[in-house]
Amino acid sequence: MVDPDFRKQLEGYSLTTAEILYRMPDHLHLLQSFIWQEFDLAPRFPRLESFLSFWESNLDGPLYRVTVSHKKLVSPTEYEFADGVFAIN
Repeated sequence: MVDPDFRKQLEGYSLTTAEILYRMPDHLHLLQSFIWQEFDLAPRFPRLESFLSFWESNLDGPLYRVTVSHKKLVSPTEYEFADGVFAIN
């Protein structure tokens, strides 16, 4: 049986990490950090968009900033062949 996360990677999903800064509900001048990580489809990030929509409609802490990064874990291997002979003493 194939791991579901590996299957997602083969379908084009990439590991997506978002740092979410939000204001504390009782102290709006204070910021709190939350890290979210899932496999998602770049560049639209539908799972992250869904999560942020849920956050805005159900949680009290208003969003301040969201920083997103992603890395494709399964990708074609890149080869670069050297042209010449190298001697190591």
